[in-house]
Amino acid sequence: MQRIILDTNVLVSALIQKSYPYLIVNQIFTGNKIELCISEQLITEYYEVLKRKKFSKYPDFVFRSETILADIERKSTLFYPKSTVQIISDQADNRLLELADESKAHFLIIGNINDFTMHFIKQQK
Repeated sequence: MQRIILDTNVLVSALIQKSYPYLIVNQIFTGNKIELCISEQLITEYYEVLKRKKFSKYPDFVFRSETILADIERKSTLFYPKSTVQIISDQADNRLLELADESKAHFLIIGNINDFTMHFIKQQK
């Protein structure tokens, strides 16, 4: 089973339009091939961002975000990163790297690649 982490902007994109982010999120919840890895910090960020008023202008965004958050809480695996990194200037992005390390995620799916210029953080054993 592939372990993945979704950055919040990918989740937002999946709820706004039916493009690649939507297809990725849909695959997480329709099969047993992908395990979504989350941390307490990441799920808190999901809730904070998806409740922003600016997204309510999109049709059914509020309902769809509530549904997907419930699915995430029910079907994801919660990890508690023990180490911290300071690789990227944005601390929220560093938390994604910490989660990736703790969960041994195969993929970190992000929408903003400007800060994520590395190919891997550390070699898996």
